[in-house]
Amino acid sequence: MKRRNLIQMGAASAAGLTLAGVPLHLLAQGKKGGVINAVVQPEPPGLMLGITQNGPTQMISGNIYEGLLRYDEKINPLPSLATSWTVNKEGTLYTFKLKPGVAWHDGKPFTSADVVFSADVFLRKTHARLRANLAAVESIKAIDPLTVEFKLKYPFGPFIGIFEVGSMPMIPKHIYEGTDFATNPANATPIGTGPFKFKEWVKGSYIQLVANDKYHVKDVPLVESVYFHVIPDAASRAAAFESGKVDLVPGGAVEYFDVLRLSKLPGVAVTTKGWEFFAPHSWLWLNNRKAPMDKVKFRQAVMYAIDREAMAKIAWQGFAKPATGPFNSNIKFYSTEVAKYPRNVATAKKLLEEAGYKGETLRLLPLPYGETWARSAEILRQNLAQAGIKVELVATDVAGWNQKLNEWDYDLAFTYVYQYGDPALGVARNYTTGNIAKGSPFNNVEGYSNPKVDELFDAGAKESDPEKRKAIYLQVQKILLDEVPVAWLHELNFPTLYRTKLNNIISSGIGLNDSLGTATLA
Repeated sequence: MKRRNLIQMGAASAAGLTLAGVPLHLLAQGKKGGVINAVVQPEPPGLMLGITQNGPTQMISGNIYEGLLRYDEKINPLPSLATSWTVNKEGTLYTFKLKPGVAWHDGKPFTSADVVFSADVFLRKTHARLRANLAAVESIKAIDPLTVEFKLKYPFGPFIGIFEVGSMPMIPKHIYEGTDFATNPANATPIGTGPFKFKEWVKGSYIQLVANDKYHVKDVPLVESVYFHVIPDAASRAAAFESGKVDLVPGGAVEYFDVLRLSKLPGVAVTTKGWEFFAPHSWLWLNNRKAPMDKVKFRQAVMYAIDREAMAKIAWQGFAKPATGPFNSNIKFYSTEVAKYPRNVATAKKLLEEAGYKGETLRLLPLPYGETWARSAEILRQNLAQAGIKVELVATDVAGWNQKLNEWDYDLAFTYVYQYGDPALGVARNYTTGNIAKGSPFNNVEGYSNPKVDELFDAGAKESDPEKRKAIYLQVQKILLDEVPVAWLHELNFPTLYRTKLNNIISSGIGLNDSLGTATLA
């Protein structure tokens, strides 16, 4: 089937459904009104999604703003502000038809001019990840008030995957054009097109959203208000859920041992859905610039020394799956036809000897995100010690962790990253030479460089044929698993706790970040 036709079919098949596949008649079964009390952790630094893209901001503001598309759990594109889209046979011209009758929260109409301003002006300046994805774009034009054309310089295989609300939020041109984006007073009172409007922010206490009564989807939202409560301590967040103060706890907001306990309470459920687009992937940064991490055999020894199964069971309470390599199994072109690294201490010791490891003590930087990560670091330290690698833990706070990785001041360090459904969007950045740059804890922090890998990632991004992309990315995975630039740990499954009186809280591949419009209270 031609790629152009496939994309058109995707739009057509979803056109009769509300918000990523939730039919209107199912939403109508919910009770009109009611309030959802949720936890946000930590308190976001801001809510202007075009400027701030951290997790808490995306969770709240993804329900204030919208993108042209949404994505289901298989990362298939679905309509949102765009109702349909086509692409030419060369894969270089994408044309989006916008939904008529959409208004900003202040009543002004949403048009193609807003799309051009958002993508080509505002976000190119403020959104580093999108700016990189738009490098392939030659021009963005408003053909008429409800038609937008993206012309590419060359085919960019994952292009249709960059239109979700966190990657390309639509920004109101009439509010931001000609202003200093970073200091515009409107940043404090965000205005989008989404199902909820900003109401109030009491710093250190809560953020309140209220229903957009003029939302462009009929009978949505059904919930009248959402409060995001700021509760700094993990034990207090667990207690707030147990007491009934909050109804909804997003993934990572309470410790994993508390998730299991709380999920057994009457009227409580837990789900790991809603993270498919992000595909959280954890690993151990290995500073390739320094001995002994500069030796491939040493890095392979680390891979063999780690007991991923035990770490998943003990530290993650089963909410993690051992990673098999650089690609999360939820993203496109993941393959199992690659080298395996089951735990084998004897093999690890042999490789260490061949690598010439002299027993020097290495600094291990844990991730300062709570007890689960602390336990993971201790298990890893024990695993490496059993193989003969000496490690000392270097504790930091979040700011310190960021600074050390930004400056490459580490030997081994924990991290996790999002992979955004496609290797060109969320994997290449961690292994290509062009992404070796101080100042970010999420680029090629390990300092790995292989011209062949650079070439393959570049070819994979520019190839539009899925079968050819699959072959390219299989080569990439094989090389990376042989050279082990980092030690891959787990595919993370962040569990969301919620009261069973809540329905349809997850309706997309990014979960709570754009699904609260579908939520209903029984």
